[in-house]
Amino acid sequence: MEAAGYVTLTRQSGLMREMQMVANNIANAATTGYRAGGLVFSEYVARAEGAPSLSMARGNAPVISAAQGPLEATGGALDFAIEGEGFFLIETPEGERLTRAGVFARSATGDLVTMDGLRVLDAGGAPVFIPPDAGRPGLAADGTLSADGRPLAQLGLFRPAEGAALRRVGGTLFESTGAVVPVAGGRILQGFREGSNVAPMTEIARMIEVQRAYELGQSFLETEDERVRRALESFTR
Repeated sequence: MEAAGYVTLTRQSGLMREMQMVANNIANAATTGYRAGGLVFSEYVARAEGAPSLSMARGNAPVISAAQGPLEATGGALDFAIEGEGFFLIETPEGERLTRAGVFARSATGDLVTMDGLRVLDAGGAPVFIPPDAGRPGLAADGTLSADGRPLAQLGLFRPAEGAALRRVGGTLFESTGAVVPVAGGRILQGFREGSNVAPMTEIARMIEVQRAYELGQSFLETEDERVRRALESFTR
C-alpha cells in the first residue's frame, strides 16, 4: 500500500473512534450527570528510511466537555447538583473517582452512597455517614450536611490538579491522571440533579459530518485500489 493509503487508513481509524463517542453521547443524552466526550485529531510525522517523512492523522486525544448541564428540581433530600466547577469524590474498589451525578442514597449502614452502592467522600476524603436515626438532612451554603441541628459532614468538590486530565472509566465516573485538589468556586444545590450536558441536535449533526468524512475516505481507498489494480494488470500483459 502506498503512503496515501496509509494516511487515509489512520484517518478512517480516528473517524471510527469519533463516531463511537458521538453515538455514546447520544445514548446518554438523558443520563444524570453525564459529560459529553469528544476526540481531538493530532498529526503524527514518521520518518521513513530513504524516503520523505510521512504525515498521518491520529484521533487519539479524548476530551471531556466541561459545560454545565441543566438543573432539574427533584426535592430529594439526597439529590445534589453542582453549579459551576467541580466533581464529587467517590470511593471505588479501583480507587477514588470523580462524578457529577449527585443522586445519592443512604446505605443500610448509614453511608451516603451512589446508586451503584459506592461511598461518597467528604471534603477531607472520608466517607459521609448519616446516622440511621437522623432526620431529613439539610445542606448549608458551605456544603455542610446536617440533621436534627447537628453537623454530619461537609461535602467537598474536587477537580484534577494542574497538568492532570480526566479519563472516563464508566458512564458518569472519571479518573484523574494525576492528583485531585479541592474546588472553591463550585456550589452544591440540595434537591436538584444535573442533567446530561449533551446537546442532541449538535451530536446528530456531528454524526452526519463524521459519516460523510468516513465515506469520502472509503471512496478514496476504493479509487486508489482500482488505480493500483489497473497498473498491475498493465505491467503483467
